[in-house]
Amino acid sequence: MGWTDAELSISLVDDAEIARLAGDFGRARRATDVLSFPSAEGPSAEFAGDTLGDVVISLDTAKRQASARGVPLARELDDLLVHGCLHVLGMDHARAADRTRMRALEAHLRWELGRLA
Repeated sequence: MGWTDAELSISLVDDAEIARLAGDFGRARRATDVLSFPSAEGPSAEFAGDTLGDVVISLDTAKRQASARGVPLARELDDLLVHGCLHVLGMDHARAADRTRMRALEAHLRWELGRLA
């Protein structure tokens, strides 16, 4: 991925705020678990420098998903952060092949994070 020193903004918000952000940026105005805003895209991309972008996670949705999956909230937040970071770095899961690649990388990154804990 090439970065050794870069900045990433991470925000934890509620469902109302993430729905507002989604609507403001062209998606359906509804709550979702994570939104990613890569700095390397859009009209100000040339000014991004070492800023990767923003990852916004709905704590409300993360709590519901953690409960439904039977995992601790911290695990759900880790998973959403990894997922959001991959989007910031340009990955997508619109096609089946991309989904498979992204899931494999997410699993590997979760394993790496586990080694650090």
